[in-house]
Amino acid sequence: MYIIYYVLLVLVFTIEYVSTVEETLLKMSKEERMSLREESRQMFYHAYDAYMDNAYPADELMPLTCKGRWRGVTPNRGDLDDVLGNFSLTLVDSLDTLVVMGDFQEFSRAIKLVISDVTFDHDIIVSVFETNIRMLGGLLSAHVLATALKNDVPALQWYKGELLAMAEDLGRRLLPAFNTSTGIPHGRVNLRNGIKGLSESRETCTACAGTMVLEMAALSRLTGQPIFEQKAHKAMDRLWTIRHRSSDLMGSVLNIHNGDWVRKDSSVGAGIDSYYEYCLKAYILLGDEKYLVRFNRHYNAVMKYISRGPIMLAVHMHRPHLQSRNFMDALLAFWPGLQVMLGDVRPAVETHEMLYQVMQRHTFIPEAFTSDFQVHWGQHPLRPEFLESTYFLHRATGDEHYLQVGKMVLKALQQHTRVPCGYAAVNDVRTRVQEDRMDSFVLAETFKYLYMLFGEDKDLPVNLEEYVLTTEAHFLPLSLATDGLSAPYLNLKFDDDEDKYKKVCPSTSSLVTQHLREPMRQMLGSTAARPPARLLPLNDPRQIDALSNMGISVLTLPDGRVQLLYTTNTASPPRDAAEGLTFMREMSKWSTLSDMENGVVAAGIKINDKIFPAGPAQFGREITGSDRYVGTPVTVDPIDACSDITNAKEVAGKFALVGRGQCTFAEKARHIQNAGATFAIVLDNVKDSSHETSTLFAMSGDGKDDIDIPAVFLYSQEGLYLTQALRENPALSVTIGELHSMKQEYENACDNDNCEPVTNAKTQPGDKESLNHLRKVLSKLVVQFELSVANEEPSLKSYIENSQDLHVPRDKIVNEDACDQNVSTASKDVKEESEKNEFGDF
Repeated sequence: MYIIYYVLLVLVFTIEYVSTVEETLLKMSKEERMSLREESRQMFYHAYDAYMDNAYPADELMPLTCKGRWRGVTPNRGDLDDVLGNFSLTLVDSLDTLVVMGDFQEFSRAIKLVISDVTFDHDIIVSVFETNIRMLGGLLSAHVLATALKNDVPALQWYKGELLAMAEDLGRRLLPAFNTSTGIPHGRVNLRNGIKGLSESRETCTACAGTMVLEMAALSRLTGQPIFEQKAHKAMDRLWTIRHRSSDLMGSVLNIHNGDWVRKDSSVGAGIDSYYEYCLKAYILLGDEKYLVRFNRHYNAVMKYISRGPIMLAVHMHRPHLQSRNFMDALLAFWPGLQVMLGDVRPAVETHEMLYQVMQRHTFIPEAFTSDFQVHWGQHPLRPEFLESTYFLHRATGDEHYLQVGKMVLKALQQHTRVPCGYAAVNDVRTRVQEDRMDSFVLAETFKYLYMLFGEDKDLPVNLEEYVLTTEAHFLPLSLATDGLSAPYLNLKFDDDEDKYKKVCPSTSSLVTQHLREPMRQMLGSTAARPPARLLPLNDPRQIDALSNMGISVLTLPDGRVQLLYTTNTASPPRDAAEGLTFMREMSKWSTLSDMENGVVAAGIKINDKIFPAGPAQFGREITGSDRYVGTPVTVDPIDACSDITNAKEVAGKFALVGRGQCTFAEKARHIQNAGATFAIVLDNVKDSSHETSTLFAMSGDGKDDIDIPAVFLYSQEGLYLTQALRENPALSVTIGELHSMKQEYENACDNDNCEPVTNAKTQPGDKESLNHLRKVLSKLVVQFELSVANEEPSLKSYIENSQDLHVPRDKIVNEDACDQNVSTASKDVKEESEKNEFGDF
């Protein structure tokens, strides 16, 4: 007992000492902060001057070739070019950044250039969404700031509202996009001809349709023309009516003519992100409480179904307990900033910390990344969303950690993206190869947020408390809530069921963000990228639903592994949260079981005269007993089999060889099956891996029962032996079966050394994937756990029993504040690697 108290005392002292050291290291002097602010200013002008000197009046600068990017002149980039309208996009988008920098002379000169040089009378099809947030928002923001400052700034006293007239002209050119039966706007519009020739346009994204109301309402209230706001309100109202009524979630793509959902995956990232943002900001800017009611409904749904602690993974809007994809995109980085605006800072800190860990691992946040932080899409176009959230978190908490985060971003930009002619996007964060691209948002947002992060509010020429920042970081005044407001806006009706939802602004006065970041770092540390696990397959929807009721979500990772995440506030009913906690505790114990105890039936592949162990699959035909599959391997094209097989004629009737990665094992198997192959052999993409150094695992399924062919997994060394043998003999025939029986048949022996990862198939229960069997196994583990607790010290037993929210490490249980939303994670697989995650990943 005294030894335990001594250890705890030493542990407390260590924690206090480490915390003090961290706080000292995080402290940033005023001189360093001002130096970083000045460096941010210089970065902006390096990019701005490069654009003005080498690209203006083109829309964008191409920083590697040091030329302007024109629509219809420079090589077409497909949908990326929908932002271009030959209307000096970068200059208009960055006008208000000049104000933030306090450069009124250049701001005045830039306004005059826009007035004299920019026109919208072009036969060019542009994105309605991008033109609204960048061009219309930029014009309105510059007009608002010029008007507010003109009496105090001599350089602006000449201004007489010319930008507002241009904004109205542009707004009227966007109005034809709203001419649909639903009121949901087209995704594109011709600046000269409206929607003429766009009859084939049928789909748009939720964010594209739902990110219009701030700019359009501001235009109406500044000009006195209500049509713009009316159109935007109608679009928002229609989007609200087509939400999924049970989950309150939104899909990502819809049909503009009938309102049907085309893509039903729901997230807070690309395709939906700024719709949620504008629901909240429409309330803040316009004072219309229906938008707060709607946002609260959406927010509760997001936190219930999409949020898995710090991780935000897309789900099916109509089946929100099922994950729809296994990666996150960089655009979700705005979400912590929006949570700060709402007042829900605790989860904002956690998700921001997750993103910070991703950034530390890859230097930049890639366009898409998996829940174990592997790169899914490697591009990084110098996006501002992470800096935006960093700025708002620092402003809300005063925690200097966020200054250090901003410093790291700044130094990465300087080291890897600065070129003589501006700043170049990163084509792949893994290689840091640059791309000849500098989007207008780099000047409009990225450098603006950097500068404001290191500066102080009192140094800015405008009072930030009087403005709302749009999704493009443009300034719109809060005075619009009453200015220019006419009767039609006062009579907007609430939905019948909305009045029972009340607005809440949680108190954050006692929040210490460091106490939240540390557990996140433990959970998301360097070992979190390879979380193995120990459990039977969970591809039965009944099992997924049962786990969901316990607050446990089943997430499929890109490499076929499955991750379990536990969140107390998603359990329904609440008493099931205790069962979920017990489940996660027993997962910790289960992770120590051997493969024999876990029941992994390894496969074997006979190549020439050698038999190699191979990992089985949790989908397709099961390989058992005396089953033998004989065939000739053929390499598929594409090698990852993540799309249709192009050499299907060669593959038909053969064993398909594919590489690991890029998509799930099940997706590969489907494409192989569609090509007519009779067997799938997946080769590892980790160099020099072998069954001798890595434990065999079973490839996970995705819950669908549409794969009939069997499949096995080979590590790299065994795969290399197979491909070399195939090169020597293209007609090579291999035999695949259950390893135990193949050893007995071909080697007349199966000692423990050779068959360690094997369990005799006869010992496997017939319903091993059933919910009843899973619960039976778990009930035995629960008994073991309760017996072990009963033998503990009384104080320790009471400590465990009274814990309300717990994280579950591999070998200990750590109590957190009872008010925390805590998350435990476990990965479900039969793979056990040498490195273990220190925070609940097995």
